[in-house]
Amino acid sequence: MNAIEINGLTKRFGSKAAVSGLTMTVPEGAIYGFIGENGSGKSTTEKMICGLLIPNGGFIRLYGREYTDETIRATVGVLIESPGCFPNISVWNNMMLQAANLGVKNPEEEIGRVLKMVRMEGAASNKYKNCSLGMKQRIGIAMALLGHPKLLVLDEPINGLDADGMRLMREILTDLTKSQGCTVLISSHILGELEKIATHYGIIRRGKMIKEMTAAQLEANCRTYIALRTGDMARTRMLLSGRYLQVKEENEELRVYDAAAPEEIVTWLYGQGILVSEIRTAKVGLEEYYIDLMGEKEGR
Repeated sequence: MNAIEINGLTKRFGSKAAVSGLTMTVPEGAIYGFIGENGSGKSTTEKMICGLLIPNGGFIRLYGREYTDETIRATVGVLIESPGCFPNISVWNNMMLQAANLGVKNPEEEIGRVLKMVRMEGAASNKYKNCSLGMKQRIGIAMALLGHPKLLVLDEPINGLDADGMRLMREILTDLTKSQGCTVLISSHILGELEKIATHYGIIRRGKMIKEMTAAQLEANCRTYIALRTGDMARTRMLLSGRYLQVKEENEELRVYDAAAPEEIVTWLYGQGILVSEIRTAKVGLEEYYIDLMGEKEGR
């Protein structure tokens, strides 16, 4: 079963279409990385999934039911933009208010559970306004986890987190899917972090889905290249461009795509009087794949 099925989804604000005929499929148990530039329609789509905005057209189904179904809505946890907390009361009391709003049974036990999950149990007595940005993000995640949701919708949840906070977030989300069967829809501009946990991806542009794929498909689509440096980069590029189909300069190194073994390149360049000072084999990551895909859509 799919956790989310969307077809023909449209949302207009006046004459502007923020989402236009969007189709999207999120399998149950997936961590679905939702990617797109600012203004592409990611947050608008997530708000419609969560019932915060009403679509102008199309349909949304969650676990095979209409997204407006009250039973299914009760199984969705949400963090969009920032948690709605009162600044002058404690983290614990903010959590208690949210638990009451959701009708959570045994709220003290449940709040203790989710605060422990996000490593915030020691900050329960802190006033919300005194928490750092990273702490507030984790509080928002804890609120979204109240009541054991089947589907978690997160909009930029790792913004403002330091390296340790990002690692912790990866652990939390991975554990949710593996041990609790939760499905996670997560948007983020930090593609390197997203690539470490996502099982599926959806790339949106100008309100339309332009690519959906699994992590395995991304891996297959991302080409291997050989990166190298020499003492004469201009001459090296000229020589390599005459021998290989695609050579480009990136980050002060030359990349040779779909080439043979590094040893062959080193030997051949040595024969041309070029000494290689550094060479390695690497693979295009999610961020570079995304940038290249956007360039293709622009016709560059």
